[in-house]
Amino acid sequence: MSLTEIVFLVLAVVAVGSALLSMTSGQLVHAALWLVVTLGAVAGCFVLMTAEFVAWVQVLVYVGSVVVLVIFALMLTRQPSGARSAEVTGNRWIAALVGLTAAVGLGATMVAGFRGEQIEGRRIGTAGSIGDALFNDWVLPFEILSGVLLAALVGAIVLSRSGSDR
Repeated sequence: MSLTEIVFLVLAVVAVGSALLSMTSGQLVHAALWLVVTLGAVAGCFVLMTAEFVAWVQVLVYVGSVVVLVIFALMLTRQPSGARSAEVTGNRWIAALVGLTAAVGLGATMVAGFRGEQIEGRRIGTAGSIGDALFNDWVLPFEILSGVLLAALVGAIVLSRSGSDR
């Protein structure tokens, strides 16, 4: 095993471990902070796979925006934030079984699809290669996605306006 593969495995273990801690944490703010660690480790995996652009998007969009938004939303609401404030339902074991089944299936798919592949020396995630693929091969799906996101934004505004009029 090369050093890159060892670091990749360490980051993958950190990502999985912090994701488990995020899910099992009794305090919502701690769960959000463990999510930051998870997303940072995933960004590190992207860097090791020479996908620097995707790693920076991961850090800027998810860690820098989404998690900060979640933390501020948790802090600004008047919900209890002490120990055991996260709701626990009776479906916890079913959800754990479904999540474990999905993880095993995804892991088996990844192993079968990438068996024997090396991650060193590839330049697949650079801004230039992503831009070429986006504006040559994926321009129509990209535009359709932007229309769907715009429709979702308009729908959210309409729903929030109609809820305040009652």
